Amino acid sequence: MEIAETFDDEGFDVPRRYFAAVAILIGVFMSALDSAIVNIALPTISTDLGVNAASVIWVANGYQVASAATMLTCASLGSRIGERRFYTIGLVLFTLSSLGCGLASTFGALVAMRILQGVSYAILISVGYGLYRVIFPPGSLGTVFGVNALVFAVGTAVGPALGGLIVSWASWPWLFYINLPFGIAAIAFSFVALGKDTHRARGFDVAGAVTSAAAFGLFALAVDQIGRWSHRTVLVLVVAAAASMLAFCLGQTRARHPLLPLDIFRSRRYTFAVLTSVTMFVSQGMALVALPFVLQHTYGYGVLKSALVFTPWPIAVALCAPFAGRLANRFNATLLSSTGVSVFCLGIGSLILLPAQPSDADFLWRVALCGVGYGFFLPPNNKEMFANAAKNRTATASGVLSTARTTGQSIGAALVAVVIALVGGAGGGERQFPVHVFALACAIAALSLVASIARVYRRRG
Repeated sequence: MEIAETFDDEGFDVPRRYFAAVAILIGVFMSALDSAIVNIALPTISTDLGVNAASVIWVANGYQVASAATMLTCASLGSRIGERRFYTIGLVLFTLSSLGCGLASTFGALVAMRILQGVSYAILISVGYGLYRVIFPPGSLGTVFGVNALVFAVGTAVGPALGGLIVSWASWPWLFYINLPFGIAAIAFSFVALGKDTHRARGFDVAGAVTSAAAFGLFALAVDQIGRWSHRTVLVLVVAAAASMLAFCLGQTRARHPLLPLDIFRSRRYTFAVLTSVTMFVSQGMALVALPFVLQHTYGYGVLKSALVFTPWPIAVALCAPFAGRLANRFNATLLSSTGVSVFCLGIGSLILLPAQPSDADFLWRVALCGVGYGFFLPPNNKEMFANAAKNRTATASGVLSTARTTGQSIGAALVAVVIALVGGAGGGERQFPVHVFALACAIAALSLVASIARVYRRRG
C-alpha cells in the first residue's frame, strides 16, 4: 500500500502561517543552541557547585537521557492532547526549566531542571516537525524543512562559541537565561498563530510508554557511559535496553492504542525514508564525534582551532539546506536526498585519504563537502517522510523522525568508542584511527544510499 503525496488542506492563511512557523523555528533554535552551549561550561559548573568531573557530566547526561527516553511518548501524547496545545506546553516547560537551571544553587536542583528541560526538548522536537504539515501547503514543505535545517545548523554552530563567551564574560547561569527571551517570544507567537487543535486521538499506551522509555533511555545511558564505567556495566545496560525494546515491539502488536502505530510503515517510501534517516544519522553521528578526536588527539590541534576547522560543516548545511528544500518542492525528493547522501559519502571517504601531514585546507574542504551532502539530504528526505505518512499519523511521523535522529547519533557515538578501543586510542595505532573510523562511517553512509534508492523500486508480481 502506497500513501499518496496528498494532504487534506492547504495550511494556514498568510501571514498567519509565517507567525506560526516562527513559533516552531524559535523552538528549533533554542533546542539546537541548548544542546551545543552547555558542555563547554561543565568545568566551571563543577567548580562553582563543588562536584567532581565525573558527577558534573550528569548536567549533560540528564538532558540527553530524558529526551531520548520520552521522544516517542511525547509524540503519542501530542496526538492525545493536541499537537498545537502540546507544543505550547513544551515551550512553557522549556522556558521555565531554563529559568530553573539558572536559579539552581545546588547540583541536584540543576540536574533535576536539566531532566525537565530534556523532556520539554522532546516535546518540541517530536511535535514541532509534524506541525509544519498543518501550517503549510504540500508545495511548501520542502522549503520549510530547508529553513528548519538552516536554523538548527545556525544554533549548533554558534552554541560552543557563544557558550565560551558567556562563561568568560558573565557566569554559567546565563547559559540558561539566554533562552528566556526566545522562549517568551515563541510562546507569544504560539498563542497568536497556532490556534486550536481540530482533532485528538483517544487512549494512551501506558505499557508502551514505559517500555520505550526504558529501551531508549537505557541505550542512551549505555552509550554515554562507554569509557566511564566498566564494560560489564555497559553490557548490562545494553542487554536491558534490548530486552525493553523487544517488550516494546511485542506490545505494539497487541496494544489497543499503540504508542507507535505500526500501520505507518505500510508505505514503502515512508519506511525506506526512515531507514535512510537512521543510517545517515549513524554515519553523521560518527563523524561529529570522531572529528574532534582526529583533530586534537591524532593531529595535535588545539580546542579553538579544532572548532574553527569544523565550522564549514554547519555553514555548508545552513547554505545548502534551504536551496535543497526549494528544489524538493519542484523535483523528485528521493533523487535529491540520494544525491545528498552520495556527496556525504564522498566527503567522509575523502577523510579516509587524509595525507600524513594534513594542512588546514586539507580538512576544510573535506568537512565542507560533508556539510554540503548533509544539507542536500535532510530537507528532501524529511519531506518524503511526511508526504508518505497518513495525515492522522503526522505526530507519529514526527516522533519517529526525532527518535531516528537521537538513536542514530547515539549508535554513531558508540561505534566511535568501539573503534577507539580496537585501535588503541585516537592517537595510537600508527594513526590508523581516522582510517578505520571514517571507513566505517562511509560504509554506513553507503547503506543509507542503498535504502534511499530502494524506496523508488517496487516488487513485481
